[in-house]
Amino acid sequence: MINSYAGPGDAEVAIAAARAGADVVRSLYGRRLARIDKGAGDFATTADVEAEKAILQVIRAARPEDAVLGEEGGQQGDAEAVRQWLVDPLCGTLNYAVGTMLVAVNVALRDGAAAVADPFGGEVFFTDGETAWVRQEGADDAPLTPSPATRLVDVNLDPPFPSAPGFRAVDLLAHPDFAGLFRPRVVSTSLALAWVAAGKRAAYVTDGGDLSGSVHFAAGIALCRAAGCVVTGTDGAPIGEGRGLVTAADAETHALLMSMILGGRR
Repeated sequence: MINSYAGPGDAEVAIAAARAGADVVRSLYGRRLARIDKGAGDFATTADVEAEKAILQVIRAARPEDAVLGEEGGQQGDAEAVRQWLVDPLCGTLNYAVGTMLVAVNVALRDGAAAVADPFGGEVFFTDGETAWVRQEGADDAPLTPSPATRLVDVNLDPPFPSAPGFRAVDLLAHPDFAGLFRPRVVSTSLALAWVAAGKRAAYVTDGGDLSGSVHFAAGIALCRAAGCVVTGTDGAPIGEGRGLVTAADAETHALLMSMILGGRR
């Protein structure tokens, strides 16, 4: 994507925005926060709202003409704009609300740069749309290198389950071959997608519809693609054409998971 703006490139804007959100999430951690009910057991907290405000301030300052779709604030600017930022200020709100530090701050320019910040681990995983890196205070940026070596597969078990009964994540975990090849993990945050790109997870699986424009998953998908992971829907179709998401460190891991998922549908 051609950047016509002066000043920092899109990747640096994404990093700065994700860090601004992460600072808010970290600063409010452990406090009693107001909850905003979204229905069906879902909610946001003051931290979600304030983190999104901090992210938007960075984007507006650097890219005032761009549109933004935020998890909490909704659409701002033209929904059909060529340049649109997708923002999830706190992925893992329920974790955060009960004092668990497994959360992520996701910022992505559609079909471009993206960043995923780990507020408590201090890492920012980012891509310029072509290569993927991790940045940590006091260290040089390091390239993300996917690896299946851990054999850990993170599976999102949060409802709803739109693909049931055709696909249910719990059926994957119960597949007789799964335990012999992999070990399941459930962190309930899309931070796990960044971990696949970084070699900390062998794969990530979630149900869902078309996730290509999802504020929850866009940044992680961009990271995984740039890092060289295999990324498809749970039906094997490309993201944007299929449903759900299977991201694997390599083709072999992806093929093994898809054989279990598609085999369970027959």
